[in-house]
Parts: sequence; C-alpha cells; structure tokens
Amino acid sequence: MTISKKIQDAFNKQINEEFHSAYIYLAMAAHFDEKNLKGMGQWMKTQAKEEVGHAMRFFTHIVDRNGTVALDAVEKPRAGWKNAADIFEAALRHEQYITGKIHALVTIAEAEKDRAAWQMLQWFVQEQIEEEATADENATKAKMVKDDPAGLLALDKALGKRASKE
Repeated sequence: MTISKKIQDAFNKQINEEFHSAYIYLAMAAHFDEKNLKGMGQWMKTQAKEEVGHAMRFFTHIVDRNGTVALDAVEKPRAGWKNAADIFEAALRHEQYITGKIHALVTIAEAEKDRAAWQMLQWFVQEQIEEEATADENATKAKMVKDDPAGLLALDKALGKRASKE
C-alpha cells in the first residue's frame, strides 16, 4: 500500500520534530558536560540517540511504503539553563509537546483510514507514556535536590547508569 501524501507530509514533519528533539537533548548534554555532570550528560546523549532512532522509524515507514522522505532544516535548540531542575523540567515539557504531535498523527491516520500508519503509531503512543513518566521522574528528583551538591552528584551518578534501548 502506497502512503498517502497527507500521511507522508505529516510523517516528514515528525521526522524533523524527532531530529529537533535529538538536538535539544544534545544541547542539554553539552550543558551538563560543561558543568562536569557527566552522568546527566550521558543520560541526555542516550536520549538524543533514541530520538534519532524515532526519526528513522518514520523515515523507514515512508520509504517502505514507496513515499518520499523530505528532510528540512532542524531548528537551533535552546541553550543556557539555570540548573538541572530547569533542564529536566524543559525535557518534560518537550516530551508532553511530542506526545501531542504523536496523538495528532494518530488522528490523521484514523481520518485517512491508513491502518499501516495507525499501527506503526501505536508504538509511539506507548513510547510517549514511558518518555513522559521518565521525564517527570527526572524533573521531580532534580527539583528535590535543587542545587545541593551531594544530591546533584548522587543524581548524576544514578542517571549515568542509563543503558541505551535503541
């Protein structure tokens, strides 16, 4: 089944959103690395890799259905945060934004009666539940420790243990 232009265009926009997500997480990683919070930096780099993997799922879906991938410029990410809590709060807000984008894609797939796109998107619906839960947990913990050096170091150590799942 060939992909419709409407789904193809929407998925191409989502590829850009996912690459932008990777850029956001890389900017956050750079901030943490510059502050010698290498565990948090590693956590963010792993998250960036996941986002690239997400983009590639959309990319592959378009190609597999004889569509055309159209890559666009990736928006420059924000830089300069106050502290870890500010960063993790921004990550949570961003994941909530992406969840909205995924839900909008599901609505388009339903309207287009595109079962293949709808089925592929179900993975993303579940993934966003996990993404938001993890982002919320990290934001909550970062708020708890605020700028306490011992708390930041403990959180840094814990987050540095994250393994990639992609």
